[in-house]
Amino acid sequence: MDDWRRLIEKQIVELTGLSEESRDSQAPVELDQTRQGRLSRMDAMQGQAMAQATDARRRRQIAALKAALARIDNGEFGECVECGEPIAEARLNSNPAITLCIDCASARERG
Repeated sequence: MDDWRRLIEKQIVELTGLSEESRDSQAPVELDQTRQGRLSRMDAMQGQAMAQATDARRRRQIAALKAALARIDNGEFGECVECGEPIAEARLNSNPAITLCIDCASARERG
């Protein structure tokens, strides 16, 4: 479990760093027409919206990774939250925040 903890903590640090680096691109776009034209401002606003959406995804991933740390502390890491069966290690390697085994994830997707 120590290896999983280190991997998860490393991912949290990396995602937090990326969020901090992107703060400037999320800043409000100035509406000063003497500095930039209307189309440039629209491009800047689109870039801002994309940066905000990316940061929101990062925050959700950080929250999921922190939840995975809590599952490690509770001795529940690697167990499917629906059926209680072990989650395949390859699945956890691709995303250690995953909470469902492949069977339960497939069942959810089918509806």
